Amino acid sequence: MIKDLIQYWAKVFQCILKNKKMFKPQQKFRDKNLIKKDIFIKLAESIKDVQLNSGAIPSNIDSSHDPWDHIEAIMGLNFLHDKKSAELGLNWLKNNQNNDGSWYAKYYDEKPIEFNKPTHFGPYISVAALHYFKIFSDKEKLEELWNTIRSAIDFSINLQNSNGTIPWSVDHKNNIEHDYLLTGSSSILKSIECGIKISKILNKEINEKWMKAYEALSYTVQNPNDLFDKTTDRSRFSMDSYYPIISGVLSETQKDYYIKKVFKDFYVKGIGVKCVVEEPWVTVAETAEFIIALMISNRIEDAKKILIEVMNITDSKNIPYMGWQYEENIFWPEEKPSWTAAALILAADTIFELTAGSDLFTKSQL
Repeated sequence: MIKDLIQYWAKVFQCILKNKKMFKPQQKFRDKNLIKKDIFIKLAESIKDVQLNSGAIPSNIDSSHDPWDHIEAIMGLNFLHDKKSAELGLNWLKNNQNNDGSWYAKYYDEKPIEFNKPTHFGPYISVAALHYFKIFSDKEKLEELWNTIRSAIDFSINLQNSNGTIPWSVDHKNNIEHDYLLTGSSSILKSIECGIKISKILNKEINEKWMKAYEALSYTVQNPNDLFDKTTDRSRFSMDSYYPIISGVLSETQKDYYIKKVFKDFYVKGIGVKCVVEEPWVTVAETAEFIIALMISNRIEDAKKILIEVMNITDSKNIPYMGWQYEENIFWPEEKPSWTAAALILAADTIFELTAGSDLFTKSQL
C-alpha cells in the first residue's frame, strides 16, 4: 500500500514538474454495485449494430477492421447470446481465409487493403470458436469451422523456428518478416491451447505437431531472454507486460513479476493502464486485458477496482472510447472501436461470471 502511494505521488510530481495536471474522467462509477450486466449487454448490442451484411465487424474510424479485432468482437456477440450474428462473424472468417490458412492484415468489408499476414491474427479464431461452443454448445458449428481453425493454426506453426519462436508476419510478397513479438506469441499460445481443446471436443486425432509447437513456444514465452524484438524494442508497450500472463503458461512467480511491472510502469491510479510508458494516455482495451491478467493471477479485488476505474472512460451510453489523455483532460481519440467494447465485456465476464464462457482465459482449456 505504501509502495503504491509512493509510485502514485511520484507520477503526480512528474506531472507538476512538467507544468501539467493529471485529470480523471468524470467519475460515473464509484463502486462495483453500479456495474450491472445490462451495461455489457448494451455494449454487445453496439457491436451488433456495426456488423455488416457479410459478417465483417468494423473496428476503426474508417470502417476497416483487422481479423484479430474482428474475432475479439465476435466474442462480444457470443456474450450477447446472439447466435445468428456470432455465426455470421465466424462465417466471414471462413469465407475470407487465404488458401494458406492466413488472413490479410486489414480489410474493408471483404476487400483486403493491407496484404501482410500477421501470424497471431489467424489462430485466434480458435479462441472465439471455443468461446462460442461454451455458450451455445453447438458441436455441429464447431465441426463446420474445424478446417478453417486447423488451417489457421497450421499457417503459424509451420513458420516456427527450431528455438520455438514464430515470426510475427509474412509480407505481401510472402517473405517472412524475421521479428518476434512477445505479445503475438502469447496470443498464439492461447490459440493453440483452444485449438487442441476443440480437437478433443470433436474427437479428432491428437495433433502431435501442435503439441510440440505449443511446448516449444511456451518455453520462449517463459524464457524470453533475447528471443523477441529483434528489430524494434516494444518494451514501451504495456501489452508486453501482461500478455504473457494471458498465454496461460507462466508460473506464479512469473505472473507476479509482470503484474508488479504493470503497476510500476503503466498503471495510473484511478484511471487505468497506459498503452505506452511515455505517453499520458490510458487505453480501455489495454486496461481490460490487464484486468483479465489479474483474474488469471487471482488478484480479484485489484481487477474489480480497475474495472470500476476504466468504466469511466465511456460516453453517456457507457460505450468505451479508445482512451483518455489525462494531461489534456480529453477522451482521445474519440472513436469507439467495437473490439474495445468486446475487451471490456470479456473483462467483466471474467470477473462476474456472467456467461458459460467466463473461464475461457482464467482456466487452462487443455
